[in-house]
Amino acid sequence: MIEPKLSWRRRIDPVVFFVTGAIAIGFVAWGLMSTPSLGSASSSAQDWVITNTGWFFVLSSTFFVIFVIWLAASKYGRIPLGEEGEKPEFGTVSWIAMMFSAGMGIGLMFWGVAEPLSHYASPPPGTSEAQTDEAMQTAMATTMFHWALHPWAIYAVVGIAIAYGTFRKGRKQLISSVFRPLIGARADGPVGRVIDILAIFATLFGSAASLGLGALQIGSGLQFNGWVDSPGKVVLVVVIVLLTIAFIASAVSGIANGIQLLSNVNMVLALVLAAFVFVAGPTLLILNLLPTALGDYASQMTEMASRTAASGDDTMKDWLAGWTIFYWAWWVSWTPFVGMFIARISRGRTIRQFVTGVLIVPSLVSLVWFAVFGGTAIDVQRNTGELVDKGGAVNTDSALFAMLDQLPIAPVTTVLVMVLVGIFFVSGADAASIVMGTLSEKGSIDPSKRTVIFWGTVMGGVAAIMLVIGGDDALNGLQAITIVAAVPFVLVMAVMCVALVKDLGTDPMVIRGQMGEEMIEGAVLTGLEEHDGEFVLMVEASEADATP
Repeated sequence: MIEPKLSWRRRIDPVVFFVTGAIAIGFVAWGLMSTPSLGSASSSAQDWVITNTGWFFVLSSTFFVIFVIWLAASKYGRIPLGEEGEKPEFGTVSWIAMMFSAGMGIGLMFWGVAEPLSHYASPPPGTSEAQTDEAMQTAMATTMFHWALHPWAIYAVVGIAIAYGTFRKGRKQLISSVFRPLIGARADGPVGRVIDILAIFATLFGSAASLGLGALQIGSGLQFNGWVDSPGKVVLVVVIVLLTIAFIASAVSGIANGIQLLSNVNMVLALVLAAFVFVAGPTLLILNLLPTALGDYASQMTEMASRTAASGDDTMKDWLAGWTIFYWAWWVSWTPFVGMFIARISRGRTIRQFVTGVLIVPSLVSLVWFAVFGGTAIDVQRNTGELVDKGGAVNTDSALFAMLDQLPIAPVTTVLVMVLVGIFFVSGADAASIVMGTLSEKGSIDPSKRTVIFWGTVMGGVAAIMLVIGGDDALNGLQAITIVAAVPFVLVMAVMCVALVKDLGTDPMVIRGQMGEEMIEGAVLTGLEEHDGEFVLMVEASEADATP
């Protein structure tokens, strides 16, 4: 549907846009004027969140997995995300390809080597001895736990809710619209605006964290190739500024098709890089890791899903803050973006098809990706001992470059990594800014350029501030603020599940099914009582509908 061209003032929701924008700009200003105080505040807030709400993140993430699987297996699974009889907008192959695209990004580039290697060198507290065969199994299982079913179930909750409300009920493409079954018209009032503001905040800080990871990796690549002496704060901020300018140029030019082409090229380049590492690396070990990692993931699922601060001392608390709870917060903060994306490409599919595709396809992609990159890194460490320092620490920023340096044509592959991350930065900022523009322009599918540019610029500023307040360990700054920013939206998601079930309960397909079951059951009981089981069922017009 082509939206009428309205002026920017008529398109924008002033409350959502200006309130959220003012607070976001205030955050950047705070970071510029008093970096130490912001760093101290974010660290204290993170500590409070981990201590007091860590259990809620852990329970919620597992609940979302159970919830979406239950939806798919229940009577709601056959409900289409669109009109009845409507065919899927995209073919299965294209749908899977785009799902693969959503499952890839800066995160997999940054953590593809760093996470499995980190868990191998320093396993989760109370699990296995470092740098042993058992540690390798623990490392792959823990990595899969963070990247497979749990994150995609989180995305699926929002994706189903938005797709159902938009394509089945004809509502605006807003997070607040999902809550109409619970709060009615108040979804268009102050309560709805608060929900959309929280969604923008989650997207802003979650996307900024991803951009920050990209800047860290590009900075390490520049140092690795000898182009800079040390990727300090200035270098990282310059990288973010240059990539933000590139994003703004793409947004102003209106070359959406060009960005889409770049994204597709990026996917191909990522597959080429993975294929190269698979062939040049320990191919047999990688092939063996595929079923082993999957089995270990399944067998250790319960233990991994139950880890909280009560599982140990401060060591476990710190580990959770750096890994599991950070990931759950990161995924939650990405749900408005990824949820809207997968909702948009899933029109016409049933809830059962949606859940099956969204959970299985990206999980398999993650399995292959981490087996290739993580398996190769662990093999290099076992043979050379050069990727982990004597204290068992891994330089997460440069881990991928250090691993590629042990393989042929390292000068080519390391430059390829920086190109990949750079394009992911630009296309990711574009997509996330469009989502924030949609939320701040009353659900507009095609938000104005000035709104998109504003959010992209603010996102770059937030990413820079998050890196700067992290000090020497910039990753801590990214993780701390991401965890704190995600807390309100995980509460929104929990209530969203209630709203979605209530909404699905009024679906015409469900009501017809219930009526059919009740009528058939009543007819069968009558037949058994009055005709000793010797009866047939017939369909004829009721007296009210019968013609005279």
